[in-house]
Amino acid sequence: MASEKIRIEDLANPVLTPAQKAALDYAETQKVDLSIPAVANAAEEATGLSCWGPDDWKERLGVWFDEMNADDNRTALGRMILFGDCVRYATTRLRINDLLERHPEIHDVKIERPIIVVGLPRSGTTHLVNLIAADQRLRSMPLWEGQEPVPDPAERPGEDGIDPRWHRCNGIWELMKATSPLISAMHPMEPDHIHEELEFMLPDFTSYNLEWIARAPKWRDYYLAHDQTPHYQGALLTGLKILQWKNPRERWILKCPQHLEQIGPLMATFPDATIVVTHRDPISVIQSAATMNAYASRQNYHHTDPQWYLEYWHDRIQRLLQASVRDRDQLPSDRTHDVLFHEFMADDVGTVEKIYEVAGLEMTADAKAQIQAYMDAHPRGKDGQVVYDVRQDFGADPTELRKAFDFYFEAFPGVKVQVK
Repeated sequence: MASEKIRIEDLANPVLTPAQKAALDYAETQKVDLSIPAVANAAEEATGLSCWGPDDWKERLGVWFDEMNADDNRTALGRMILFGDCVRYATTRLRINDLLERHPEIHDVKIERPIIVVGLPRSGTTHLVNLIAADQRLRSMPLWEGQEPVPDPAERPGEDGIDPRWHRCNGIWELMKATSPLISAMHPMEPDHIHEELEFMLPDFTSYNLEWIARAPKWRDYYLAHDQTPHYQGALLTGLKILQWKNPRERWILKCPQHLEQIGPLMATFPDATIVVTHRDPISVIQSAATMNAYASRQNYHHTDPQWYLEYWHDRIQRLLQASVRDRDQLPSDRTHDVLFHEFMADDVGTVEKIYEVAGLEMTADAKAQIQAYMDAHPRGKDGQVVYDVRQDFGADPTELRKAFDFYFEAFPGVKVQVK
């Protein structure tokens, strides 16, 4: 059955739903203090903990808040959501430090031979990592676990036996669907959905994540100007060690598009990894990213300004790809596999089998059955298919936009042009 086609007609002038209006109105009644002391106090009150570790995180959070506080276009709801996220990150930081103090043996846990999917955002990385994660031999990170890797010691599962962290994550997802009803068709965020490991960098207040939820070019420049290796080898690796310590598996499956521009830090942290690089027409990626962010901005900004998102993500995708081409020789040639988007869409399981060959992992009958079961339960487009159209929605010429990516098509001539 063909999935429903969804056309977003109001990117520039949003027609708000009652739920969106109610959320925006409620936020206007709340006073939000985007400051480091406010976040720290809230996290300490929530946990009863106060061990923050090195205080360099304050500088990075200060960059976030300085940029948001200077932006008059940011709505009260956008400020409130960001504050809540930052309190969660700070709470996780306190709980991680406390756990490591009580269990220093976690530092000795090994993360060996992971399979890591890197590639442009909106290039199939999410679908691919969820397919591979269906293989129960591999360890992966569902969203609920990544958001709260260390449980509140005072909490216990309810009568349903489900971890309270799962319920909290699901509550956030249900609220997201209520206030952004098309998000399911663009980027599912269910609790069990396998998520990006950059979640572990957020308690360190770094990563490119802020760029997806805010207009943050100053943060982008700060982040790109600083070596991310300490955060990869510190916050990211420690988060994985905690989950491995609690529920070990022989190998991990990971993914994050940010790794495209951080190949050096990635390989310094996981030198024995198998790397899977996804490829897609950059214009398809740009129109998808710009549309999704412009749609989401109706809650975070008074004026959505779709053209801003087109220009920003055209530049941002160019930066990601330039870095990946520049640093390609740092990837292990015998443990790197390239996945072309159009070939992946034509043969999901066949693509996974090729990855397993490179990773030295047998595709067993059980693994194939588990992957097929995931595909049956999560058919592509089950929540509808958003129509992305850079010409109609942004008034841009795909051919002109694509000229900036000649270097990429020269490096990877097998990438198929999708938007003409």
